[in-house]
Amino acid sequence: MKHPNIPIIFLAAAMTMPMLAVAEDDDDEEIPFDEAELFFELNNTDGDLGIHGKVDGGPWKRIEIEGPDGPNERTLLKVRAKGPLRRQGMTELFFESEEPTFDELSPEEFFERFPEGEYEIEGKGLAGEELESEVELSHTMPAPPDGVMVSGIEPDLEGECEEPLLSVEPPIVISWEPVTMSHPDLGNTGEDVTIDYYEVVVENDDGDEVMSTILPAVDDEGAPRPTSLTIPDDYISLSDEWKFEILAREENGNKTAIESCFGIIEP
Repeated sequence: MKHPNIPIIFLAAAMTMPMLAVAEDDDDEEIPFDEAELFFELNNTDGDLGIHGKVDGGPWKRIEIEGPDGPNERTLLKVRAKGPLRRQGMTELFFESEEPTFDELSPEEFFERFPEGEYEIEGKGLAGEELESEVELSHTMPAPPDGVMVSGIEPDLEGECEEPLLSVEPPIVISWEPVTMSHPDLGNTGEDVTIDYYEVVVENDDGDEVMSTILPAVDDEGAPRPTSLTIPDDYISLSDEWKFEILAREENGNKTAIESCFGIIEP
């Protein structure tokens, strides 16, 4: 029995097409995590940088984070649940790296360790399903909040809280200028940035966090919101000395913080 002559190229295409279809189906079956973040956090007062990550969703029994394609591609983190925890499954993971000072690790060396690019967060669900999200890591850091005032007086933003402290009378209002540019000295300098929100953290002289407030940069109409926070007198009456931190979070997830202290003058 004679068979018709079929060009080899068409045979190859016929054999390849089902395989491509399967590969595309595999991609479609990958389930993204509910939340996946990688970002840098800079303490501009202390002079240190760290990388943070958060993954939420599941349940899962394994997670891996891989760096961007290229010569620096490598696995950064691998977490596997074992025993009963593997059967139970995990749903959330948060981590932050060590944050050595710039004297120990310069910003340039730090950013070389964690290059810009697309990082893959992959996982395995309890039922064997593939979980994957892709996140973009950027070296664009917000500039540190400037024009900081405590009740109209400029605090020291250069170092440790030492005597004599800035002393102010209630009501205590912490204010600063909006952040619109990237950091002037490290990462991607000279770039416009868009701030998602500011966070103000206030601690008493024992180091206990008393208040943490998120302040969106714009209102529901897209108009800029005031960059200030009044600390309620009920909090202020709890201590005579206070430490505060202002963090600016850029839309890429990166954060830059400044710190200072003040004392209370009894009215």
